[in-house]
Amino acid sequence: MVPTSSSESPLPSTEGTFGERLSAAVRRCRNPVCVGLDPRFESLPAPLRAGRDAGSTVDRAAAFAEFSCRVIDAVRDLVPIVKPQAAFFEALGPAGMQALADVLAHARQAGLETILDGKRNDIGSTAEAYADAWIGRRGSAWGSDSLTVSPYLGDDTLLPFVRAAEARSGGIFVLVKTSNPGSAALQDRTTTVDGRAVLIRELVAQWVEGHAARTAGPSGYGDVGAVVGATYPRELAELRRAMPHAWLLVPGYGAQGGGADDVAAGFDDRGLGAIVNNSRGILFAHAAPEYRERVTEAGWIDAVRMATEAMIAALRERTTVGRL
Repeated sequence: MVPTSSSESPLPSTEGTFGERLSAAVRRCRNPVCVGLDPRFESLPAPLRAGRDAGSTVDRAAAFAEFSCRVIDAVRDLVPIVKPQAAFFEALGPAGMQALADVLAHARQAGLETILDGKRNDIGSTAEAYADAWIGRRGSAWGSDSLTVSPYLGDDTLLPFVRAAEARSGGIFVLVKTSNPGSAALQDRTTTVDGRAVLIRELVAQWVEGHAARTAGPSGYGDVGAVVGATYPRELAELRRAMPHAWLLVPGYGAQGGGADDVAAGFDDRGLGAIVNNSRGILFAHAAPEYRERVTEAGWIDAVRMATEAMIAALRERTTVGRL
């Protein structure tokens, strides 16, 4: 069962394109923090593990749903968007997928925008089926506002996702420069186009910018965005310039080593243009040294909120987010 939120704050409008809704949500919250929902059973607070069988996918799925929904309730008045990671739920089979559906529904009820981090793609009708399943809080089976998508099967496989996003006021985030150390093996390779050397990530960025510019609204940002990791600040700055109309989803903040200074180049002069994801650094803050002595494990949700507020403060102090 999904916990019921105790907040009585009015929910924001669900009307308009994804790019414009995200702009409005970031302005409303005055920050671009995205809380990643990546539950790991062994890292959950002890009160959520108590009485549950770690070997039971049903018990673990119930813990994931309760944990994720309580996190949503804790941050719903602070941040504009959350990002459930499909893999952790999929690993639990049918019970996990029901938990994911409950979490997405709870986030929508809380008035938050959502990104389903599934990194989907395939060819032809299969890509259409993925897009149909995930994109759009109205019209799709899962009701996610947006979806992460892999570009490496070619641009024809990306178009079904773009069409679904436009038809359902949703969005996509295409992998351009990911935060993992091995990303250079493909994304930083050089190829030749019309006799000119170009990086593969630059080719993907050009494609993203074309569709972002075409779908851009009054904010200047469109419905097709890019994933660019905080762990590569120089590349983030280059790709911000290459994709001026694209929302950037910036993972790698916190546990992966990225900080406020590393993500500063992702924002425009207004503090818009990027959303910065933090998963473990917020979800499991109760176990971090800076919070462990300030909260009990039973009070883990207070650490979630404190870590979120600390991230917001850092971004406001050290980037143009402070202008929002």
